[in-house]
Amino acid sequence: MSRTIIQHGTVVSLDPEIGQLDEADVLIEDGEIVEIGHGLSPSNAEVIDAEDHIVVPGFVDSHIHLAQTQVRGIAGDWSLMGEYFDDMLGNLTGLYQPEDMYLGGLFGALEKLYTGTTTALDWSYPNSLEHGERAVDALKDTGIRAVYTYGPPGDDAAKWWYDSDVGLPEGKIRELHEEKIRDDDLLSLALGLRGPDFCTDETARSDLELARDLGVLSTIHMGAALWPSSVYGDDYQGFGALHDMLGPDVNVAHGNHFAQEDIDHAVEQGVSFSSTPEVEMQMGHGIPVTGKVLEAGGRPAWGVDVCSNISGDMGSQMRIGMQLQRMFDNQEILESDEEVGEVSISARDTLEMATIEGAKALNMEDEIGTLTPGKRADIVLIDTNDFMTAPSHSPIETVVFQSDPSHIETVLVDGEPVKHDGELLNPKVNEEFERFVESGQRLIDEAGLEL
Repeated sequence: MSRTIIQHGTVVSLDPEIGQLDEADVLIEDGEIVEIGHGLSPSNAEVIDAEDHIVVPGFVDSHIHLAQTQVRGIAGDWSLMGEYFDDMLGNLTGLYQPEDMYLGGLFGALEKLYTGTTTALDWSYPNSLEHGERAVDALKDTGIRAVYTYGPPGDDAAKWWYDSDVGLPEGKIRELHEEKIRDDDLLSLALGLRGPDFCTDETARSDLELARDLGVLSTIHMGAALWPSSVYGDDYQGFGALHDMLGPDVNVAHGNHFAQEDIDHAVEQGVSFSSTPEVEMQMGHGIPVTGKVLEAGGRPAWGVDVCSNISGDMGSQMRIGMQLQRMFDNQEILESDEEVGEVSISARDTLEMATIEGAKALNMEDEIGTLTPGKRADIVLIDTNDFMTAPSHSPIETVVFQSDPSHIETVLVDGEPVKHDGELLNPKVNEEFERFVESGQRLIDEAGLEL
């Protein structure tokens, strides 16, 4: 049995029964948190000194496309319905070879670990079974906890995205699940559905039925653009053909244009929502769904979305998403000729959206999301002995407002250190770097993009 003890840290457990403990210890055995308290015995344990550190659950990114990592810096001035659909889904994704999937996923996952994200839902566009296999290999090689999402292939946008009547490739998905994912403790499968925004009603329902037959999560891009209503006319409403099929195994990415009544219904059925505020603000998705989900009595999870555009740092999303919602709520008060007396969403709220709400969205709340005995030891240590983070009067506010990836000193996944003393421990960071850079340049050249 392997034992590790994190000693003398400020433990922000996010578990309401444990709370926040100063100068506390976290005991880990075989990747599981077994005890949190003071003066725990370090006998036969590897010791991690957490003095002058905040100890928090690892962040959970509930929606990201990791394979886009090697084409960073191409989408910062793109809109969703302009360049992104044409140049990414209609061009670049069709050019990916299996090794491109591997290299993008590898360095995307390494960036997640470096910036404190220990779990990510990787929404993937595999052009073949081999593409999917190499994408999964990348996740395995980094040691991240991940939900590999098998979405529609990226080789033919007209076939897969525009009122498509072609279902997801069931045989390939089942083979990948059986051979690569099902028996891996750190990996699980999800299906990336297009939903009635992008395929026929029959196809949308069939894809969701396939996910349920496999017993896996369904995650759907929905309500992120106004164009479906212009295609389907007045008959297009909310969840459409999926309205009566919703449940806690359904995750919606974006959802900006849903009516409040649709959000109310979805939250009542246990649907989770992934908001990716920075990308949505830029690309024209519309106002993030955060406020509507809160109004319905739920809470969204945060995600990065497209790392061809922005950093994979979840800290940015929790700040931007929180402050944007505060702005909308404050403006409503100001327009009623009143003064803003208090903020509407707290620092703790947004940190929980980056941890426990992400875990719930991925159906992993029993495993991760809080520091709780019995859960897996996905843990981040943040340095407070730094001129940018000290003094830490409020640990949660230090995490949310003052820290950045340079302050994330140690990261553990399933009890295993993947970052220590500020450095990733994986040798592939250096071993595969040149191939990673070359992959990105080749894709951009073959796509004929002028940057």
